[in-house]
Amino acid sequence: MKKLRPTALGLFTILLSVIFMALPLEATAETAKELERSARNALKVLYSSTPGASELGKKAAGVLVFPDIVKGGFIVAAQYGNGVLFKGNSVAGYYNSTAGSWGLQAGAQKFSYAMFFMTPDDLNYLNQSAGWELGATPGLTVLDKGFGTSISSSTLQKGIYAFFFEQKGLMGGLSLQGTKVTKFHPKR
Repeated sequence: MKKLRPTALGLFTILLSVIFMALPLEATAETAKELERSARNALKVLYSSTPGASELGKKAAGVLVFPDIVKGGFIVAAQYGNGVLFKGNSVAGYYNSTAGSWGLQAGAQKFSYAMFFMTPDDLNYLNQSAGWELGATPGLTVLDKGFGTSISSSTLQKGIYAFFFEQKGLMGGLSLQGTKVTKFHPKR
C-alpha cells in the first residue's frame, strides 16, 4: 500500500499539470491593446450577467478589471493575471495580480475579477501604493453574483467592491486574501 501512494500522488500531479496547461494562458504576454480589449470584453460579460455590477460601474470612480487570472497548484498554489484600470471609458493604468498560498488545495482554474473603487479616495489608495495587498485593504467587500443582482447603487456609496466571474477549471475556493496588485507597463 505504501508503494501506491507515491505513484498515485505522481499521477495526480501529472493530471493537474495537464489540466493547468489546457487552460488558456492569455494573462502572460498581452500587448496594451490586447489587454484593454480583453478587459472591456470581460466587463461586458460581468455587466450582462450581473446588473448590480453595471450599476456600480456607473457610479464608480474607477473599475479595475482582471480578465484572465490563472490559478493552479497542489498543496502550494499560485495565481497570476494582468488587468486594466478604467476611469469612465478611458484606460487609466495597467496592473498585475499575483498571489500564492499553501494548504490543503489542488487543481487549476481560470477566472476573472473586477474591483469597483467607489470614491476618488478609494482609488487613491490603489495609486499611492507601490504594491497593494488585498485582504489588508480597508473597505474591500467581495460580492457574489446573487447579491450583485440586488445591489442598490444608492446604498453602496464608498469602499471597494469586487466580483468574481467566468470561472473555469477545477480548484476549490476563490479569495482575494493575500493577493498583491502592482502597476506595470505592458508591451505597446
